[in-house]
Amino acid sequence: MRRPVLAGAGILVLVGVVAIGALLAGGFPGSNGPGPSEPAAARSGNPEGLVAASPSTAPSPTPRPTPSPSPTPVLVPAPLTGRLVTPDIAARRPIAVMIDDLRPARPQSGFSAASVVWQAPAEGGIPRYMLIFQDQEPGSVGPVRSARYYYIAWAAEWHSVFAHVGGSPQAMSTLAGQGQGQLVYNADEFRWGGIFFHRIKERAAPHNAYTDGDLLRKMAERIGAKDELQPAAWQFAPDAPVDARPYGGLIRVVYPANTITYRYDRTTNTYPRSVTGEAAQTDAATGQRVAPSNVVVMLMSFGPLNDGNPNKHRLEAKVVGSGKAWISTNGRTIAGTWRKASLTAPTQFFDADGNPVTLTAGQTFIQVMPLGSIVTVKDGSDTPPAPSATPSGSASPSPSPS
Repeated sequence: MRRPVLAGAGILVLVGVVAIGALLAGGFPGSNGPGPSEPAAARSGNPEGLVAASPSTAPSPTPRPTPSPSPTPVLVPAPLTGRLVTPDIAARRPIAVMIDDLRPARPQSGFSAASVVWQAPAEGGIPRYMLIFQDQEPGSVGPVRSARYYYIAWAAEWHSVFAHVGGSPQAMSTLAGQGQGQLVYNADEFRWGGIFFHRIKERAAPHNAYTDGDLLRKMAERIGAKDELQPAAWQFAPDAPVDARPYGGLIRVVYPANTITYRYDRTTNTYPRSVTGEAAQTDAATGQRVAPSNVVVMLMSFGPLNDGNPNKHRLEAKVVGSGKAWISTNGRTIAGTWRKASLTAPTQFFDADGNPVTLTAGQTFIQVMPLGSIVTVKDGSDTPPAPSATPSGSASPSPSPS
């Protein structure tokens, strides 16, 4: 009878062992979860207990919206240069600045950023510049000098801010009566010195009055010269292709106190400029060579100005009317005429048949010369220059003239 009891006990022990094994293996019999004494993560080699999402149940990431492409900025021609600029730049108020041309004033500052540069006699055979800024902002500008009536007439073509240091009685009277926007906006250093103009220590008076682009724009705002798109007076076109440009070419004009020479550069399609005493004229503000895209030479009637001060040898000019002109662009010169219908009308340029001349987009220099002046114009050649031979017999290009 004792043998069956032992057999039953053995069965109970075996069942207990199986139950304990089940607990250690992963749970109570019939349970799908881990046992209380050991997490399933530990048994699976994931001691951190991280749960991997099933590929079929993982949430899809939210797609990011495709950014809209930036709109292409709209560009328009600047009215004084024809260069493509934004509309707000094209609408900037032009600012004209009178610039000294005596030897102690050289090299002057501001040429590189000017849209148009006028040069004409001022007194005693000494010329003077007027730089007009519109689509580019200059750094330093100067030396700033006094006004003359005919420069006001050229600045009035664009209703410009007109920056100067005093002027002839004729010019000052004009500015007092019509310098609040009727012709120009009067910006006299006598009124705004120490605010929008300053005197530098490196040069002696009167060659030491300077300003800059930021100060000029602030002064324009102060005197009420708001930005306003000016109608274009000239028509422009892109540079001619290189293979359509000539080799060489020269323009020279002679004032009693300064000889100006331009030598055409085919590669850049510009006219690098030289003045008396300087083989290469540079802008003191940038160190860049002065080299406009267009050169215009105008002949105009000048005479003594009877302003009660004969010792000054001031001049007056017949700015309204017409006369002979040479217009040089893309390395070629057109013999034609200039015309200005009224004090505020633009000075325009025409070929021999009376058609408006198309300029190259970029800077224009206008040389205004008294009747009878010496003007030399030599166009380049369509044939490349022959290389010069070195002493060793090898060929090398001729040195560029200054």
